[in-house]
Amino acid sequence: MKVKNSTWIKLLVLQYLSILCASQDFDFFYFVQQWPASYCDSRHSCCYPTTGKPAEDFSIHGLWPNYNDGKWPSNCDRKKSFDQSEVSDLVSRMQKDWPTLACPSGDGLKFWGHEWDKHGTCTTLNQHSYFQAALDLKNKANLLQVLQNAGIRPGKFYSLESIKEAIEEGVGYAPFIECNVDSSGNHQLLQVYMCVDTSASKFIQCPVFPHGRCGSRIEFPSFSDKSDSHDEF
Repeated sequence: MKVKNSTWIKLLVLQYLSILCASQDFDFFYFVQQWPASYCDSRHSCCYPTTGKPAEDFSIHGLWPNYNDGKWPSNCDRKKSFDQSEVSDLVSRMQKDWPTLACPSGDGLKFWGHEWDKHGTCTTLNQHSYFQAALDLKNKANLLQVLQNAGIRPGKFYSLESIKEAIEEGVGYAPFIECNVDSSGNHQLLQVYMCVDTSASKFIQCPVFPHGRCGSRIEFPSFSDKSDSHDEF
């Protein structure tokens, strides 16, 4: 009887450890910020959130756990779906720094829920800590200010290398730049990927970069001169 009990306990412990490891099984985060003008100026439409047009600043896309081999976990715990009440004290900051630009216009809840369900459930963070960490990382990186300090401002074309160098100088680590193509066929700065340790508290050197290419000279389009009279492009 003792042998059976011992075996049963061992099985329970192994099951618990397997669940725990599954929730911790990633190597680093991609912290991804997008430039709203580039998101909107493409063949895909964009809609301003119901809270109004976002400021001309980088906005959070997501905080995504990844593996060193370039793969990533997703939708790890369907029992822990997004609960707005868990982040009620962060909503005003999220509306400002993590707005939705998807159509139709929304209040952000669907966007944030998608990010938590797909990515946040694969971390050891609870919902509040996950969103708080992303907001704090945005403030820490301060990408728009970093670029402005290097003389890089919206509304002009710049070399891809100058943008990378400015961010590396300002944040301390090299970024990955993702581009898209505007309605005139120009490559433009769409997203900036920075790598973060598994505690989601500090930037690190990226173990691996995503796939994708930009032109050697890319546009950093202005968002402030977009018409405020239309919600959709």
